[in-house]
Amino acid sequence: MRILHVLDHSIPLHSGYTFRTRAILRQQQLLGWETFQLTGPKQGPSSGDCEQVDGLAFYRSGPARGLKARLPVLRQVAIIDALEERLLRLARELQPDILHAHSPALNALAALRVGKRLGIPVVYEIRAFWEDAAVDHGTSSAGGLRYRATRALETYALRQVDAATTICEGLRDDIAARGIAANKVTVIPNAVDIEDFTVGCARDEALAAQLGLCGKRVLGFIGSFYGYEGLHVLLEAMPAMLRLAPDLRLLLVGGGAQEQALRAQAAALGIAEQVIFTGRVPHSEVQRYYDLVDILVYPRIKMRLTDLVTPLKPLEAMAQGRLLVASDVGGHRELIEDGRTGILFTAGDAGALAAQVLALLATPERWPALRAAGRRFVEDERNWGASVARYRAVYGNARKGGAQ
Repeated sequence: MRILHVLDHSIPLHSGYTFRTRAILRQQQLLGWETFQLTGPKQGPSSGDCEQVDGLAFYRSGPARGLKARLPVLRQVAIIDALEERLLRLARELQPDILHAHSPALNALAALRVGKRLGIPVVYEIRAFWEDAAVDHGTSSAGGLRYRATRALETYALRQVDAATTICEGLRDDIAARGIAANKVTVIPNAVDIEDFTVGCARDEALAAQLGLCGKRVLGFIGSFYGYEGLHVLLEAMPAMLRLAPDLRLLLVGGGAQEQALRAQAAALGIAEQVIFTGRVPHSEVQRYYDLVDILVYPRIKMRLTDLVTPLKPLEAMAQGRLLVASDVGGHRELIEDGRTGILFTAGDAGALAAQVLALLATPERWPALRAAGRRFVEDERNWGASVARYRAVYGNARKGGAQ
């Protein structure tokens, strides 16, 4: 089977989106399928029409051009047009059996145009509702014109494609509420490559010394600093935790739109010396930072995006046998069983976060069972082999003309 994936962006950019893509492609190739992958204009500058990254070949679209690309309202149309043109040429050359478009809807619309012209079935994968992410980023308002237009495009694409997938039950329920047939949408959950994660790696004492963490108990967050991640809640909880656990330190690895605000908040709270910002680190170095952390904290705030979407980071933590404390948003509750595979606290409540972290630190006898249960969960239910195998039925239904 030959699958041509249509993507918003890919590695070498780092995000949950690009890491999920990489895992899917590798697993599909292990199944004996031929995969080809094209990114849209939003990928940004690249070294050419086709770029080799981490053993995978990504075709690039180049930027959207012309007057429409310079006008805010028409820019999205220009992106679809540019992607359609590149995809049409590529599909004619590669002759895939399936066009597999991934969020956002712009990719699905371009794939639908090409699929219709060439008679190729289209599968659309919703990884998040981008209108909700735009609200968090401040580029759209909930229920506003842009929000409603984006949502309408998603719904239109879902109605037109031959089959659809999504990453979790929360998103599937929302899709079904739009009147999309339940048998048209398959959940392909986020997962991990168990072989990529080792339990019980030794602490890098040289790195600990460099960061001032020798002899300290460490809370950590490793990822992108988006507003919805709720890192401001974690900082707000730190003074209360430090009063009872003065040896505690917070390690924040990564960067993003909220970094400067978080640095300013730490200074205003008088905890700048107890919070270590590393900036972004190379992917090959991330494990060294994980190995310094005693408890990983995921304090996502409650909103549509976090209630509907399951993140990858808690799964990666469980795969390493890590202790984790997370807010009780819907996306976390779908992954974490409170008290068995991790600890949940009331989203947005800094006091509740502090109480749960301190309680966990005070009961080390609980740690082995929590670590083992988390590891078993990803081994048994959230491995990429089992997850990606679900595409076989999806592609089969699409080639037969979609769900009836």
